[in-house]
Amino acid sequence: MDTHCHLDAAEFDADRAAVVARAVAGGVRTLVVPAVAAANFAAVRACADAFPGVRPAYGIHPLYVEHAAEADLDTLRERLVSEAGASAAPVAVGEIGLDEYVPGVDRERQMVFFVAQLRIARALGLPVLLHVRRAHDAVLAAVRRVAAEKGVARPWAGGIAHAFNGSRQQAEAYIALGFRLGFGGVVTNPRARRIRALAAELPLSAIVLETDAPDMAPVFAHGARNEPAYLPRIAATVAELRSLRTEELAQATAANARAALPGLAAAPSYSVS
Repeated sequence: MDTHCHLDAAEFDADRAAVVARAVAGGVRTLVVPAVAAANFAAVRACADAFPGVRPAYGIHPLYVEHAAEADLDTLRERLVSEAGASAAPVAVGEIGLDEYVPGVDRERQMVFFVAQLRIARALGLPVLLHVRRAHDAVLAAVRRVAAEKGVARPWAGGIAHAFNGSRQQAEAYIALGFRLGFGGVVTNPRARRIRALAAELPLSAIVLETDAPDMAPVFAHGARNEPAYLPRIAATVAELRSLRTEELAQATAANARAALPGLAAAPSYSVS
């Protein structure tokens, strides 16, 4: 189960159906496709309508808030509500978060949109898909604040910290807030010692798998377009780090994904063929 794949991206326009077919042939039968801006909500929906096993998530990415309008938050809420009864209903609010890696970002604007989207998720009882770069402590503080707010009928739903790259202490803080941690292509790089150590040592119940395709290609596809068909080899790497059979690791992480994103409960799972 690929918990983070931008199947709607332009990089897949020429062969999107073939990309999905390769993934399915390799045993990857569920793809979570998160939006990054209101402008691509419709493209994400089209992927979910076109391919069984694709599940959408809607949100405004921190690097896209510069060009977002406050009205986009209303659009987000309206889409989440209107598609709640769809056959492939949204499974999360995402991709949302904070990004201080890129120079010159408007941190205050990012925070305004991030907190607003956390509150939308809380109000609707949906988990979130977090994008975090060089901002873990700020993200954790914002999540704690929104999760503790009074007067909200629904409890905090947690979610997934996508492409986790923080410390062990930060990992444990996310887990305590109901998050699973996403591991993808970076873990295949032998030089990524800290990430590989976390993938090996964190509780198995805290780990989910992802590709972030078309970005963040595994080391064996360096310089090439990433795609969800590579997930089994990522799974095999994590399994080896944990001294598990790949099938055992795949089944556990798929169960973790369904726990993190309950809307996936009826979706087909990843299995090694």
